[in-house]
Amino acid sequence: MFVKFRLISKILGTGLILFSVIQLVPILISLIYSENNYISFFQSALITLASGLFLYGVNYNKDYEDLKIRDGFLLIVVLWFVFSIFASIPFILQENQISIVNAYFESVSGLTTTGATIFTNLDGELKSLLFYRALLQWVGGLGIIVLALALFPILGIGGMQLYRGEASNPVNNNKLRPKMAETAKSLWFIYLFLTIMCFFCYRFSGMTNFDAITHSFSTIAIGGFSNYDESFAHFSNNFIYFFASIFMFFSAMSFSLHFVAFNKLDFSGYFRDKELSFYSLIIISSFLIIFVVLQSSIGLPNIDTLILSLFQTISFATTTGFVVTDHSSLPLFVPYLLIALAGMGACAGSTGGGLKAIRVYILYRQAKNELKKLIHPSSVIPLKVGENVIDSDISDSVWGFIAVYLFALFFGILLILATGLNMETAFSTIFSCLNNLGPALGNATDNYASLNDASKVILSFTMILGRLEIYTLLVLFTTFFWRS
Repeated sequence: MFVKFRLISKILGTGLILFSVIQLVPILISLIYSENNYISFFQSALITLASGLFLYGVNYNKDYEDLKIRDGFLLIVVLWFVFSIFASIPFILQENQISIVNAYFESVSGLTTTGATIFTNLDGELKSLLFYRALLQWVGGLGIIVLALALFPILGIGGMQLYRGEASNPVNNNKLRPKMAETAKSLWFIYLFLTIMCFFCYRFSGMTNFDAITHSFSTIAIGGFSNYDESFAHFSNNFIYFFASIFMFFSAMSFSLHFVAFNKLDFSGYFRDKELSFYSLIIISSFLIIFVVLQSSIGLPNIDTLILSLFQTISFATTTGFVVTDHSSLPLFVPYLLIALAGMGACAGSTGGGLKAIRVYILYRQAKNELKKLIHPSSVIPLKVGENVIDSDISDSVWGFIAVYLFALFFGILLILATGLNMETAFSTIFSCLNNLGPALGNATDNYASLNDASKVILSFTMILGRLEIYTLLVLFTTFFWRS
């Protein structure tokens, strides 16, 4: 068989066994807060465990060859869709009877760290359910980092492939460890360290222990889930907003930079990295523009406007999606600038979504070269990132990704318009979910609860499509993938 379905199912079974353990964790929260929904989490864990044991057991004594590239594509897609199904079970089994479509939408949004939600009264929800939502994002964020830094480059896809292969950064000479287990262990330590630091900053800034835990989960994962309908506006605390901005930005950096900094104790890479420099420049410029507009339009004290502008700029630019005000009611072009920032997204090799800053930077450099050629038509100007010359294959792959991205965006808008949504809602929800942002405009400004089931199914697919860098999923729909 040219696709190793048995081996893929065995790996999937192992993953489900591990995931069943994760589903047991919210039981502790249920017991601490005397909630009676612990049974639903226990039942979910049993279903997931039984399914995992079955898939692993029927393939236990089989001998397999190593996974090939074709198997890797299929495995990644199957993992994301199947895990989302099993992650939705605790939502379905809750006493308030969340529909299957809503439960699947919420679980996909959690695992892809998108942050779009169907819940309309988060302030009154059970603590264990709120914890489970945040935990899904935290686990999903770690999975995304492993995919971006370890698996995607092996398969030859994703922004990190461009980043590690051509961009000028310390990873070129100090590559991630070749062994997957060692790499995952190091990434786990860095991810956990950032989460703990974020927790303490939130706690000492005034959050309760529970809020600090859940919001540190969703911050480091660049997820955007909050325990409150007002999101971070609930806290009305500039210290919390400031620390959230810092940790969102740290999580939006490439974890390969963190890897080198932690393992080599060499922090110079942060300052030499061209992608991070470009990304920082975009954020600073957008922040200043938004600050000037808000300062001249709304009557807040200078420091409040400054923090609000900084928080919202970083939240959208990193595709986290936390809000401290109604983003759709901000003056002039600010709501659209914020949404547009998510289109670029975070750096390659981070938990963020979007096109990735390295792709946008390569396009910028290429456009700059074309302008130079208008003045000097006979000149040969190499495309460079730092001191490294970018191969034509790399620039072609960037343009190819942009083309596929625009096609997915356009086709998604057409599909969701067919479900009856208006143009503003259709465009902003597809754009938001494709870039794993969360907040949208129109009828989905506060949440996605009012959307019909057909649109939620489309958006669930779109979230996974964006999370898997589009190519990973679309290649399965080609005929040449299934040919021997």
